[in-house]
Amino acid sequence: MTTAPGIQDTTAASLDALAADAATGALSSERGIVYLSAGHVVHAESALTPDLGTLLTRSGALAPDGWWEAVDHAGVQHRVARRLVDSGRLSAGALELCHLGALFDAAYFVLAHGGRPRRFRAGAAHWLGTVRPVPVATVVRESARRRELLHRIWPEPDIDTAPLARVPDAGATGLPVRRSRILDQVDGVRTATEIAAALGCRTYHTLVELRRLAAGGLVVPAAPGAPPAKAGSGRPAAAQVDPDTALLRRLRDALEAL
Repeated sequence: MTTAPGIQDTTAASLDALAADAATGALSSERGIVYLSAGHVVHAESALTPDLGTLLTRSGALAPDGWWEAVDHAGVQHRVARRLVDSGRLSAGALELCHLGALFDAAYFVLAHGGRPRRFRAGAAHWLGTVRPVPVATVVRESARRRELLHRIWPEPDIDTAPLARVPDAGATGLPVRRSRILDQVDGVRTATEIAAALGCRTYHTLVELRRLAAGGLVVPAAPGAPPAKAGSGRPAAAQVDPDTALLRRLRDALEAL
């Protein structure tokens, strides 16, 4: 493991410097890792977001056996993404959109709250392989846009990482379907990340709905030691949530125009 000579005080600044150097490798921060190839972001991951495999399999886009077959047979060659498409298990477009969602989800946490970089491993590559390189400036700009939107909805960031509880006796009628499904998963124990993983949906969209629920007085960070709430409507944990892909399609179109 090596530390980049020009490593900066914030992860965003370090990414800018690595992009200027057309660097290839992995930049670790307090909340995740960003992988670069020739100065572009090719993958990002964080323990606070469901990974690509979770998103693909729990949403029903890909059978778990298909995911693990690709990982087992192509991981060492860093060609998992290529094998998923070549095998016919997943279309290139579906993989691209889901990967962009996972990338921007993880990048939000990696760059949030002025996160600090730890080290840069020159030459390191992710076993997934390259799906679509994204300019660092695009990743940093999109992460900032997401932070600003979440702040406008509800300014308390504890909602993003703390176990969450429902407010007793708070009325929850007339909620949109996605918000209602997310509220059903709030039990005093699960965090936003765990709720997103249970539903097989992207963390950012879950955060948007949870902050709206907090602004509506329906959800608060759970008190330490509080017992889990009883289940809401009894919907299964793996219920599918229709993904909002419009933004990702616009981002992909913009990248193609570069």
